[in-house]
Amino acid sequence: MRIITAIALLALSAAPAFAGAAEATSCASGLDANGQTIFNAAMPQVAPGVDLKAVVTTATKALVESGKLPMSAARPAAMAAGQCLKLAMQ
Repeated sequence: MRIITAIALLALSAAPAFAGAAEATSCASGLDANGQTIFNAAMPQVAPGVDLKAVVTTATKALVESGKLPMSAARPAAMAAGQCLKLAMQ
């Protein structure tokens, strides 16, 4: 009985994390290609308590330096991707 209760509690506590990731992914589907590139690069590092601005900035700089993202599009794409990534932290 204790095992079933423990499993049920774990499942319930994990549900909000999956909901946040699903909402973030749904949001990202509305981003332009540059925003989606930043979102996909930053998403693996996003977790509760992480400095989201630092994660997005680091990912964006790396993409610009590697030539995968034009510098002129970096700021607006990062801002849009950050809004979607914020949903993953909830």
